[in-house]
Amino acid sequence: MRRAFTLILTALTWMASPAWAEELPPEAATGHTAKTSVTAQHFIISAANPHAAQAGYNVLKDGGSAVDAMIAAQMVLGLVEPQSSGLGGGAFLVYFDATNDKLTALDGRETAPLAATPDLFLKPDGTPLKFFEAVVGGRSVGTPGTLKLMFDAHERFGKLPWARLLKPAINLADHGFAVSPRLAQLIENDQKRLLTSASARAYFFDQTGAPLKAGTRLKNPLYGETLRQIATHGTDVFYSGDIAQDIVAAVQSAQNPGLLSAQDLAAYRVIERAPVCAPYRSFNVCGMGPPSSGALTVGQILGMLDTFTLPSPSPQSFHLIAEASRLAFADRGLYMADSDFVALPEGLLDPAYLKSRAALIDPDHAASEVQAGTPPWKMSEARAPDNAIEFPSTSHMSIVDGAGNAVSLTTTIENGFGSRVMVRGFLLNNELTDFSFVPELDGKPVANRVEPGKRPRSSMAPSMVFEDNGKLKMVVGSPGGSRIIGYVTQAIIAVLDWNMDVQDALNLPHVVARFNTLDVETTAEDWAQALQELGHSVKVGDLNSGLHAVVRKENAQGKSSWVGGADPRREGIVLGD
Repeated sequence: MRRAFTLILTALTWMASPAWAEELPPEAATGHTAKTSVTAQHFIISAANPHAAQAGYNVLKDGGSAVDAMIAAQMVLGLVEPQSSGLGGGAFLVYFDATNDKLTALDGRETAPLAATPDLFLKPDGTPLKFFEAVVGGRSVGTPGTLKLMFDAHERFGKLPWARLLKPAINLADHGFAVSPRLAQLIENDQKRLLTSASARAYFFDQTGAPLKAGTRLKNPLYGETLRQIATHGTDVFYSGDIAQDIVAAVQSAQNPGLLSAQDLAAYRVIERAPVCAPYRSFNVCGMGPPSSGALTVGQILGMLDTFTLPSPSPQSFHLIAEASRLAFADRGLYMADSDFVALPEGLLDPAYLKSRAALIDPDHAASEVQAGTPPWKMSEARAPDNAIEFPSTSHMSIVDGAGNAVSLTTTIENGFGSRVMVRGFLLNNELTDFSFVPELDGKPVANRVEPGKRPRSSMAPSMVFEDNGKLKMVVGSPGGSRIIGYVTQAIIAVLDWNMDVQDALNLPHVVARFNTLDVETTAEDWAQALQELGHSVKVGDLNSGLHAVVRKENAQGKSSWVGGADPRREGIVLGD
């Protein structure tokens, strides 16, 4: 406890100066950085950047709700971590109201323009575009939903004034922040694509044309002014006012112009979805349903594993997790998409169905290939699997406020730096490339094909775990493209099955299966040989998750506290009180 308290005090000392005078702490370095869990008695936030965590912490300390803290942190993330999320993107929110014991899931996912057609990403000869041919420019931009999600959630669950929550980001934009090592490295890595946009070139490169270096003081007055207008006028200025006009003009005049229109922005709505919950051991794991595949696929994996005993982290355990994941991903590719446009089988989480799928798992050897199953389905339809690519650039935050209300928010602009189109100080998403580029195969439609107004399938998996008595146990989520599902599943298993401290769970090397190749993190190379001997095709490399999690602990006297962890692979921190 003393060590955790020291961490809190150290973080708060660093954050005590004005936001524009802050320097990033050692945690901001790229690669793995040792971190220790933080314990809090009242409220806690784990977020992907120290500036964002501090903004959320200050809101919680001022009596704000978890949603208030989320808004303040998100607005700062859009400034200091622009490659991952922001006003030009979308998000999924899972919110727990402790007073009313109610779980709410809000869908702020981007939508396809009303003028979009299923052949959006096909060449004239009918073959699909290459990924970055589709991404860079306006063609890939969907209608942004993050701001509307923030505003709608505030109206329902906020306590502090809306304008107050935007002030930290406005101050930081006006006075500047030090470019983190991670952001500097990502700009350098992506400079060829960023240079295709005049606005991105002006912002992310110095006067000589060189990528910004770590430590450079970066101001964004355009973003500050955008937030001032939103603070004063709400979301109307963004979805139907001057900002909307600039967004549409930027998309339609960009290299590889897109179809987004003023009508698309004016028509955008956040949708409340029924949370998807699945039993696991004595717990209930809940998250976001379609258009996210996150909760369904995590639920399927855990449902299949419920029939197995998982020893402590070992090749044998990861073999079982991998085989369950491959089976779940086969179902995901065939069936899962925006449920407002395509029917999904009712029985994807049916216990009997998952037990039959689990029976396909050989504890001693990996299957050579796996196929989608036939879950219970009243209106079965012929489908073809999709070929959608999801690249890992997203962000996540987990928050619990003083009243016990909790936020699990995963937020994104899809690929790093999104479409590379920048307007009013923020980047626009490339979310439409989460659709399948190929709309049908052998005459069978792909569930996740492009359709007007449709929301592309996502792997984002903002999750909450509840004990059988209904008490909140864990809040967790991660960026990482389609590997998000594996990252979140492993973190849940590490806490529930292996009784690991939350930070130790996030520090654990990743072993992730989606298709026929098993991804093994470089730090787990010693497991790779054993997994190969079990029949897996193994690829060893960096797996850059961004897990942020909070776990409730209860002492012998029944008194609860919150313990938070932040992924050592990124620059996030935990702050609590």
